Amino acid sequence: MRKIGLVGGISWVSTMDYYRYINEGVNLKLGGLNFAQCVIYSLNFGEIQARSWDQSFDLLLNACESLKKSRVDGIALCANTAHLFADRLQGIIELPIIHIVDATAQAIASKGFKRIGLLGTKFTMEMDFYRTQLGKHDLEVLIPDKQEVRDYIQHTVKEELGKGFINPDTKTNYITIVNDLVNRGAECIVLGCTEIPMLINQADFAIPVFDTTKIHAQAIVEYITT
Repeated sequence: MRKIGLVGGISWVSTMDYYRYINEGVNLKLGGLNFAQCVIYSLNFGEIQARSWDQSFDLLLNACESLKKSRVDGIALCANTAHLFADRLQGIIELPIIHIVDATAQAIASKGFKRIGLLGTKFTMEMDFYRTQLGKHDLEVLIPDKQEVRDYIQHTVKEELGKGFINPDTKTNYITIVNDLVNRGAECIVLGCTEIPMLINQADFAIPVFDTTKIHAQAIVEYITT
């Protein structure tokens, strides 16, 4: 079994989900008392928020270099927005990074969808890195068209979900946001932030929903057990 390094703490609540999903996946595949051999480097999310994501490369690089010293075989960045730096980090540390967007795009393409509605942090929704990676798989991406809606998602991810707080009113608002994307032609919804599945999931919608945390965790399981 390969040893995986997890860059977590972004946020700690979703890192717990990663740890659970990965270990459950390994055990389901291998049985017995087999579980993942992993090392977690948990970042201080507050430091990233103070700098802003686009100024946090050195924090992620330090985490990856520390994991490399622990002799991991590959690395997973446990946040969608962190993949802003995935290619750059992989080029420096010379270890494979299990890419959340590629895993998600493959899951979507396998179902035949072409137009997706994307929810995530402002960086994930507005910057090119996520949509460009999805575009390599011939996927068209729709995001909330109003700036105030994207700002609202960013605020609630940072101030509520990132702290493990679930607000019923926020859930209602997210459902409205998703329904607007569906009305604009989204064939499926991508929960492109590892905290958002804490709030909404497939049970809330008739349209297919892709949980990037679960998809990424399964890709990690395949990597470490193959």
